[in-house]
Amino acid sequence: MKLYDHPASANCLKARLALAQLGIEYERVHVDIFDKERPGQLSRNPTKLVPVLEPEEGEFLAESGAILLYLAEGTPLLPPPGLQRARVHQWLFFEQNQIEPGLAVARFMALRGLVNDNPQIYANRLSQGRRALSALARGLEDRRPFIAGEDYSVADIQLYAYVHCADEAGVDPREDRFIAGWLDRVEATPGFVNDLESMPALKRGRR
Repeated sequence: MKLYDHPASANCLKARLALAQLGIEYERVHVDIFDKERPGQLSRNPTKLVPVLEPEEGEFLAESGAILLYLAEGTPLLPPPGLQRARVHQWLFFEQNQIEPGLAVARFMALRGLVNDNPQIYANRLSQGRRALSALARGLEDRRPFIAGEDYSVADIQLYAYVHCADEAGVDPREDRFIAGWLDRVEATPGFVNDLESMPALKRGRR
């Protein structure tokens, strides 16, 4: 099994965390996400994005949520079909529609030094991220240990990736006690790893 990824991508962290906690051995293949061409990546994913999982030679699966669901099938990280699994899906979709568009873009802009180039875009994305964090906090207010209920699942992995590093986007996720407690519980789960790296600032040519 191969994982095409980049160490600074939180989307890739999702796959690496699931693989680690499931005890699955795999080969990491580095993809330079700052190279627009990304040679060879087009044959693995039409969008050229990472992560991409190659579970069997020549078979490729893209999109972090799809990878998590594939890896978790038949394991404790994914409930059996029914309402509880639907709740996991609910939070997977929430992350992609609310968390990722706001916090991921704001983080990228902040770390790459692009905020001053597009301050309004950054402000809008950060505002979206704050609203998403508020919604996540409300989802955790019933004091259940994990976002979809009593059990840790791929929904927690999906959400953790960009929430835990929201400070790099410009907002401290631990300002909210419900989110802070949830982050601590995720980080205390067996086999937990967090090897996410920061991003280098954009190198600008001389004018």
